[in-house]
Amino acid sequence: MLFRKDIEPCCAYCRSGTRLSDTEIICYKRGVVSSAGQCKSFKYDPLRREPPCPAPIDGSKYREEDFAIE
Repeated sequence: MLFRKDIEPCCAYCRSGTRLSDTEIICYKRGVVSSAGQCKSFKYDPLRREPPCPAPIDGSKYREEDFAIE
């Protein structure tokens, strides 16, 4: 998912930008822009992409015996 070729351009994970806040990016080419913005100079950097939060664990499916070592 992180390295696919057809990634949608977004300033939040572009090589030219640095995050200022959750909603603003400072771009070397365009200055301060929205993190959801995009331009034709987009270069994807997978290390700037933040993975989604993991789903919470539903503890009601498990019993104490599931965690016992025999």
